[in-house]
Amino acid sequence: MNRNNNDTSRRLLPIKYGTGLVMSLLLLLTLSLTSCMGSSSNAMATGGEITGIRGSSFSEPTPYGMVAVPKGSLKVGMEENDTLWGAGFPAREISVDGFWMDQTEVSNAKYRQFVFWVRDSIIRERLADPAYGGDETYKIEEDKEGNPITPRLNWNKPIPWKKANEDEQRAIESVYVIHPVDGTKMLDATQMNYRYEVYDYAAAALRKYRLDPVERDLNTDNTVSDDDVMISKDTAYINDEGKVIRQTITRKLSGPWDFLNTYIINVYPDTTCWVNDFRNAENERYLRLYFSSPAYDDYPVVGVSWEQATAFCRWRTEFLVKGLGQNVADIQPYRLPTEIEWEYAARGKEGNPFPWDSKEVKSDQGCYYANFKPDRGNYTKDGSLITSKCGIFSANSNGLYDMAGNVAEWTSTVYTEAGVESMSDMNPELRYNAAIEDPYRLKKKSVRGGSWKDPESMIRSAWRSYEYQNQPRSYIGFRCVRSMMTDGGSRNKGKR
Repeated sequence: MNRNNNDTSRRLLPIKYGTGLVMSLLLLLTLSLTSCMGSSSNAMATGGEITGIRGSSFSEPTPYGMVAVPKGSLKVGMEENDTLWGAGFPAREISVDGFWMDQTEVSNAKYRQFVFWVRDSIIRERLADPAYGGDETYKIEEDKEGNPITPRLNWNKPIPWKKANEDEQRAIESVYVIHPVDGTKMLDATQMNYRYEVYDYAAAALRKYRLDPVERDLNTDNTVSDDDVMISKDTAYINDEGKVIRQTITRKLSGPWDFLNTYIINVYPDTTCWVNDFRNAENERYLRLYFSSPAYDDYPVVGVSWEQATAFCRWRTEFLVKGLGQNVADIQPYRLPTEIEWEYAARGKEGNPFPWDSKEVKSDQGCYYANFKPDRGNYTKDGSLITSKCGIFSANSNGLYDMAGNVAEWTSTVYTEAGVESMSDMNPELRYNAAIEDPYRLKKKSVRGGSWKDPESMIRSAWRSYEYQNQPRSYIGFRCVRSMMTDGGSRNKGKR
């Protein structure tokens, strides 16, 4: 991980897959701006007065499956002590910008699309490999003019699932294994590795990392130092034994590529979480069926670590970029919400303690507002034993479902006991992308919302908990957000 001079404002989380996309985004952004600016002579048409050079109008479309959460402010945390647990939570007035948020938690069906995309990319790589027949049409190595480009997969050429020749069949079968006991054919989860790269724009923009030492300090009274500046970057590769090796490299600053980080993440959910989280319980059916069976398609995915959830966000961004083609300069990447964004969205437009407009957890008719554990051990009192389908309870005033209960949700924020006291009061975030070599205590990420296994106290919008970034759980899932290009209006006419 990038621990540049102990700077805790960590690099931006991953945006792309492959080195070309980051530089392409920069190039397209430049082209987009210059193509819209027009000639400077336009300013002379008003008698020499400066009128400004304007780009074309922009209207941001609503991302599929998301709702807009307008900018505003709230008092984060709880001003009164928790009567059940006796715990105090610091409260602070915070302002946040507008963002888009998934209406529901990411479902098994949506996450399975990610896993199958990784599977299909591996198959296509092998179909182009001479060891499996070497069909070069599965790779694109030239542009339309015949000029060489960085090779990429040809997703327009279908995989011959039903009419494969011998070599093609070997390539397809290579991503599957046979269970040694019952003979079941299964996807080989160990091969489902997703490689992506992220350019740390925030770190690269810091003045202390300017290549020209003169630009590192604007105070002209200070003597310019030519001392070497050290940076650290993440890298990952697969060795000859097929094992993923992740490292953090520290070296002298040499150029902009020093801020490009590489990750390889195995993305298959840990389906064993059901038996590891609940010992001495008969949960084998969930181990075998929860992620793979169509019966659970619309249930929230679980057994996904923070690292896997982050990789999903970056893949989803890549998927969007490919779908938009040339319109990539105006998009914001998918990402996990910050801890404060999550609470702001969960409280609804009125800033309620729960996502609904009441301090009670059930209606006058006795219907519960969320999937949680109402009584000690009585998981089914709210209608569900474990998770429930996404979105079967009413949405909050922001149009968001299951912001309390069902599954707790990962945020991008590193967990600290200080919480909001250590954050800025504008778009606050504490980010630390811990490396493998870091102490385990530095790998805590904030988790919000409570889950199907938690009591009433732990599903309140202000309740803070954590889990380690590499730890999958049967009660933790996630949803994505995207920053708004425009401000999206404001929720606050006065003080919220």
